[in-house]
Amino acid sequence: MSTTKVSAVPEPMPLDEVDLADNDRFTDGETPWRMFHTLRADDPVHWQPEPEPNSGFWALTRHADIVAVDRDPETFTSSRFTNLEEVDDSQIAIRRSMLETDGMRHVALRRLLQKQFTPRAIADYGTFLRGLTARTLDNALHKGTFDFVHEVSADFPINVLARMLDVPDSDTEKLIDWGNRIIGNTDPDYADVLLESAESEQYRDLPFRSPASLEVFAYGRELAEKRRGGDGTDLVSRLVNQTPSDGVPLSQRDFDNYFLLLVVAGNETTRHAISHTMLALMQHPEQMARLRDDLALMPDAVEEFLRWASPVYHFRRTATRDTELGGKRIREGDKVVLWFASGNRDEAVFEDPYRFDVTRKQVDHVTFGKGGPHFCLGNALARLEMRIMFEELLPRIADIKLAGPVSRVRSNFVNGIKELPVTVTLA
Repeated sequence: MSTTKVSAVPEPMPLDEVDLADNDRFTDGETPWRMFHTLRADDPVHWQPEPEPNSGFWALTRHADIVAVDRDPETFTSSRFTNLEEVDDSQIAIRRSMLETDGMRHVALRRLLQKQFTPRAIADYGTFLRGLTARTLDNALHKGTFDFVHEVSADFPINVLARMLDVPDSDTEKLIDWGNRIIGNTDPDYADVLLESAESEQYRDLPFRSPASLEVFAYGRELAEKRRGGDGTDLVSRLVNQTPSDGVPLSQRDFDNYFLLLVVAGNETTRHAISHTMLALMQHPEQMARLRDDLALMPDAVEEFLRWASPVYHFRRTATRDTELGGKRIREGDKVVLWFASGNRDEAVFEDPYRFDVTRKQVDHVTFGKGGPHFCLGNALARLEMRIMFEELLPRIADIKLAGPVSRVRSNFVNGIKELPVTVTLA
């Protein structure tokens, strides 16, 4: 993999060569941005064919279109699922989580844990997070050369999740492994069964068609059994001992899918955002120096980190009626895919969008969604985790450089880094 700076405008790709459905296009760190750049300029509401059994989708790559669709769940629903896999009514009923629910039921499910993720509630984790960050860095930095993903990016957020779930630190490796196997269902290094394989059909009723989901369900049920009827304040206790505000209790299936969502979301996205940020800082040492010299820049810099990292490439919606978007006729039932990563490089919104700039102001990114009902529940926690990580890390190091090739997840869904080998010189 090239380790050159990626802040230059990418070389345009001919429109007829763009293929957002090909996961192999998302492993080099450059091709996705070339495709997005071409689509924003030439075909911002683009029909993307897919291999069978899928039927193709509309790809939205401009910031304004992404925001408009994200804010209109009546026309563009999440209830037909939010990844590219096309599921039938039976699968929807079995696999539906809060992510694939709209309307009042979505509001009710969200409210179960919403108070635990408010900025005020998250602020109470500050002291714990600094202590945890120090422990993570103490264990990693003295090694000199190590994989930043394994030792830092993955270790830190998963320990935060373990605290919120009230599970032992010794369980964190299992949680990481489950997240990798489930979200990495198109990557042969991670997946038990590749999504596109015929074998995956036997797992069609499991989230992401991943057999690892069964292990997560069993783990969550064991926790729920121990916490039911208690007075705990952890996330599991709140799920099993509260009734949603719409008065409809969580079924076993509801709990399973909610718990799995927490494990995956609390594991993958912040981890990849931290990894991409570290890579960007190494590729732009002048930006790392500015931050190290003035840590007061960090709160604004975190917004640039999130824009740049874009740890989730897309989420899908489904049209509930015939409509028009960008001059294209969208038919009821069509998949409409919001490419958040592309929106975060939109020239109409961000001046010189391929410049990584830790002093950039008013960073109107769509990394967490924007203004819609599915705005990321954990956004305040992710921001705090990233701010504290780099406030603690940068003063400790005199230098950090790549020590080998960067390996990326084979996925057009999660923008993930699998390995980030680094060599550190301590300050």
